[in-house]
Amino acid sequence: MAEEREIGVVTHYFGKAKVAAIKLAAPLAVGNTVRFKGHTTDLVEKVASMQIEHQQIAAAKAGDAVGIAVTDHVRVGDKVFLVV
Repeated sequence: MAEEREIGVVTHYFGKAKVAAIKLAAPLAVGNTVRFKGHTTDLVEKVASMQIEHQQIAAAKAGDAVGIAVTDHVRVGDKVFLVV
């Protein structure tokens, strides 16, 4: 089984755009696999695109607030884990 490290938390979900806003506590890059885990959420996604303030980026560092596209609904407060 893959190891998971907590890297952030969902601060907002934009339903029409299907984008999760995440406050990062650790670095994250496009191509990484992340898991959203919450009370009613359990979603594994590969990071296909990531943005800061509507600008595409390839990687983000701890402390950044990023938006990533998701395929399903995530909720504010869901924890975000890096799957390694």
